[in-house]
Amino acid sequence: MTTKARQATALLDRMPSGFTTRFAPAPTGHLHLGHLVNAIWVWGLAAARGGRVLLRIEDHDRGRCRPEFERSILDDLDWLGLVPDAAGTDDFRRGPTPHRQSDNLARYEAVLRELEAEGRAYPCICSRTEIARANAEMGQPDRAGQEQRYPGSCRDRGLGADVTLARRLVVRESNLEEFKDLRLGPQAQDPPSQCGDVLLRDRAGNFTYQFAVVVDDFDQGVNVVIRGEDLLDSTGRQLRIAKLIGRPAPPRFLHHPLVLHPDGSKLSKSAGDTGIGELRSNGASAAELLGRAAGLAGLGHDGLPIHAQDLAGLFAR
Repeated sequence: MTTKARQATALLDRMPSGFTTRFAPAPTGHLHLGHLVNAIWVWGLAAARGGRVLLRIEDHDRGRCRPEFERSILDDLDWLGLVPDAAGTDDFRRGPTPHRQSDNLARYEAVLRELEAEGRAYPCICSRTEIARANAEMGQPDRAGQEQRYPGSCRDRGLGADVTLARRLVVRESNLEEFKDLRLGPQAQDPPSQCGDVLLRDRAGNFTYQFAVVVDDFDQGVNVVIRGEDLLDSTGRQLRIAKLIGRPAPPRFLHHPLVLHPDGSKLSKSAGDTGIGELRSNGASAAELLGRAAGLAGLGHDGLPIHAQDLAGLFAR
């Protein structure tokens, strides 16, 4: 057994039993092997520890999401044999479901109104260019590939609610958000210095990823979030949001390695990387693609075909 395989097996000792997690693709493109690696971690660990997997379509960004991408994602998951334990309806593809974000807009709006009533959220008219300029004036120039911290320009402007749809969350408290990642161990993050006041809704009226997923995980009882390491830095702010909207106990997090190009960049839908549909059309079987993804995931699998119902064995050796 490889070192990575031993580490994956050891995870089971740290994973709670009977947990609820989710697989949450955004319908902004087709599924690719990077998504499939995440699916293997999600379904494999859930099966190994008696957990359940919710399927959530994260279509909060209505400008980028497309119905044809959602249909493609659902078709690929069905073909792969990756069956969720709950998807809102008997046939997820037939209509509205509580696990599609576009069906939860009223809930997000209600939570936002509560935050505004408590003085924790405020209107913001700043553009990305203005934020970059303000940071530069404060001696924090824009660095390619790095997150822009919001400096709080609109926090005390007293803007009227009808000036803009955009809203930000006040995160001025400097307390660290400390958590223990189930794979990476103890972590400490400081959202005020990382990102500043978090955007909850943008100027176009779209609720943001950071806000919507926290509300969804709370409402849907998700207590273990399994996702790629590229999202590790957003954990602290999501824990902060969860506290402010009244979640009594935060979810646990596990951040797994990403599948990367040789130059270190991650696979992406926008680049058309190794799409599941394309690989299917070229003759690959579901078991072959799952096996290939398991090998890429570094779980000690040699890339041989594996069926969805056998994914738990990748962790319980």
